[in-house]
Amino acid sequence: MLKHITVLSGGMGGARFLQGLLHGIATGVLPGVAPDAQVSVVANTADDLWVHGLKVCPDLDTVMYTLGDGIDLERGWGRREETWSVKTELAAYGVEPTWFGLGDRDVATHLVRTQMLDAGYPLSAVTEALCRRWLVPVHPRLRLLPMTDDRVETHVAIADPDAPSGRRVVHFQEYWVRLRASVPAESVLFVGLDEATPGPGVLDAITDADLVVLPPSNPVVSVGTILGVPGVREAVRATGAPVVGLSPIVGGTHVRGMAEQMLTSIGVQVSAAGVGLHYGARSQGGVLDGWLVDERDAAQVERLTDAGLACRAVPLMMTDHDATAAMAAAAIDLVR
Repeated sequence: MLKHITVLSGGMGGARFLQGLLHGIATGVLPGVAPDAQVSVVANTADDLWVHGLKVCPDLDTVMYTLGDGIDLERGWGRREETWSVKTELAAYGVEPTWFGLGDRDVATHLVRTQMLDAGYPLSAVTEALCRRWLVPVHPRLRLLPMTDDRVETHVAIADPDAPSGRRVVHFQEYWVRLRASVPAESVLFVGLDEATPGPGVLDAITDADLVVLPPSNPVVSVGTILGVPGVREAVRATGAPVVGLSPIVGGTHVRGMAEQMLTSIGVQVSAAGVGLHYGARSQGGVLDGWLVDERDAAQVERLTDAGLACRAVPLMMTDHDATAAMAAAAIDLVR
């Protein structure tokens, strides 16, 4: 009986998968999962940035707002029923950046977070405090854990003919939000990642789990950064729990986001098999025992099984909670 499931999550893809997983636990459709199972979420913090003096944690907030029923479903980020008076006034003063918008309701979260950080609380303690509002009332057996309390930032190198070197480096959020990932990423740089330490509870969540899941989050700048925190990849390799992942690439491209651009920047084939082989089988020094691909990528299953991974082709579109719960059930069944 699975009593503790740990998920390594990015933002929207991970949050939507978690909705389905929790729905599956609540409705009893997940094979072998206890009805009171605990879910630990180790969330990416390498997308974090400072905006107008406020600490913004996009992936933490997306998971928190989504599971706490406060997310703007149409945008996929930020608060529902948002207004933008602060952003408009800052733009009128000419305050940069104008390309990154903080909604009025969202600003409250960042103000509380920044005040607590300034008072000396680590990010993990701040996140726990914020979750008392958003998650504890609806998901009391869920823990949201930042991958690290240390400052880690993802930056992207892009071509710039006006720069002396012919290229420049921008924060990941500028690449995603302002540039909309419309220019090729020459390389991805992780500032502070090598010196970071896992956040409180992160390694225990992995080693004590009955199942570890890599959801369809970005394999480079979401799951990849979590695994890049020293000690995390080793914990995933060493855990006694089965480790299963779901492909973020369906039919040769990402469903949403910029996984294609990020994978290309590190020389990984943009395919379900390419990502599965990038993670690798634990039996071959990687991090996975099983890997789900979409039905459209069924022809790649043999390539993955030959590489030591249990693999199956199932529908992987998260169209609603039931469909996503079925994905979670298939992942569990694959590695039980």
